[in-house]
Amino acid sequence: MDYELLCTQVCAIARMTGNFIRKESMNFDAQKIEFKGLNDLVSYVDKQAEQQLVNNLSELIVGAGFTTEEETINSRGDVFNWIIDPLDGTTNFIHGIPVYSISIALYENDEPVIGVVYEINRSEMFYAYKDGPAFLNGKKIAVSKRAALSDCLLATGFPYYQFDKQAQYMQLFSEMMRKCHGLRRMGSAAVDLVYVACGRFDAFFEYNLNAWDVAGGAFIVQRAGGKIMNFSGGSEFINTREILAVNGLIDEEILEAIARNFNA
Repeated sequence: MDYELLCTQVCAIARMTGNFIRKESMNFDAQKIEFKGLNDLVSYVDKQAEQQLVNNLSELIVGAGFTTEEETINSRGDVFNWIIDPLDGTTNFIHGIPVYSISIALYENDEPVIGVVYEINRSEMFYAYKDGPAFLNGKKIAVSKRAALSDCLLATGFPYYQFDKQAQYMQLFSEMMRKCHGLRRMGSAAVDLVYVACGRFDAFFEYNLNAWDVAGGAFIVQRAGGKIMNFSGGSEFINTREILAVNGLIDEEILEAIARNFNA
């Protein structure tokens, strides 16, 4: 398998679908939205974008399985499986906030081999492939070198429908805000992750995310030299639905804060 060539093809597919999303954003009717659950929005743009991605990715690897957010298709491949979020940041898209992305990951025998995140409005293509570095628009990227939390900028996400741990999470926010340059909430976990990969953020943490939110960006962080873990410091982050992406220099301090405030 030529992972570099395959990654190039995936980037081209993501860019093409991104062009469709960008065009639709210019005349989008916010009345044409549906609710999958409390504050969980979806539009025809999500669904059509996902269909485009599935159709084109299906041609790259015959028999590959798919895990898709909008359930265009959900199947299990024997070796290869795609994990797709066609529009990560739907709420931003609907409200005209220009931070949303396409996230694609390819797993081979349950190990990630390709990650692509296309931030549509800035035309920034983040990508990585097995045994290679991470890239942004053709240039190699790496996580930050900041080792003092007081010098760092962190990203997170706010709970929007599961509020049982809201009080603990706010305690964690309160501590982290006092110890770093600031907390940012972009509204797209995939964007948060790749911003860690290129050093814009020093860490990102959030809980209750799905595989399609994080699979592509997490792999890019790892190929950029960063660490991906759950809130207990373990390596399993998809099934636990907890993720900490970090430059590898401040993870112990963040994990201690999580343990004090959130996991207590």
